[in-house]
Amino acid sequence: MRLVLLGPPGAGKGTQASIIAQRYEVSHISTGDMLREQVKKKTKLGQEAASFMNAGQLVPDKVILDMVRNRLKRKDSEKGFLFDGFPRTVPQAESLNAMLEKAGKPLDAVILLDVKDDFLVNRLTLRRNCPECGSIYHMESKPGRVPGYCDNDGAALVQREDDNEKVVRQRLQVYHEQTAPLVDFYRKTGQLSEVDASQEVARISLTVDRLLEKKAKK
Repeated sequence: MRLVLLGPPGAGKGTQASIIAQRYEVSHISTGDMLREQVKKKTKLGQEAASFMNAGQLVPDKVILDMVRNRLKRKDSEKGFLFDGFPRTVPQAESLNAMLEKAGKPLDAVILLDVKDDFLVNRLTLRRNCPECGSIYHMESKPGRVPGYCDNDGAALVQREDDNEKVVRQRLQVYHEQTAPLVDFYRKTGQLSEVDASQEVARISLTVDRLLEKKAKK
């Protein structure tokens, strides 16, 4: 399987990507995680990307494409892969298609996790992360046994810099202006499938699994 997950920030791409990667034994490639790792390590790439990420803007195509090209050369991508958070613009999608076609490994499916903006603002601004183990909480739907602290290690939960409302709305605006056109791009290829991502994680996963089973049979 060679897949792409599309959707606005906070639609649950990371969660569903992890489930799909385990189910189909493919590499989960998250450009967001890769960039945050570079930021944490304070590499040149990380410093360049941080200024865009913290402002809720997209990292330039060239930086992302170079990183993706190098990632696909790794051995664990040979059995298949799932892109989470990439591509985000039509030029990126066109470059990815060219890259994969040249390698004789075109995409099998593109799944859109669709969610309304107001729902996402609530989901993201109340989201909290454990800085130690990476667990994710929500101050309304999943506050933890002791609100504000991780159930696993007791660490104080933190809010990502890009999860405040001003940045969230900026990220959504950027998504609608630059990333949403990908829906039309992939719809024209006949690869796009849409899923209501405001549902419970298990229900979303079941819907996605049924879509991929149909793709696999083809």
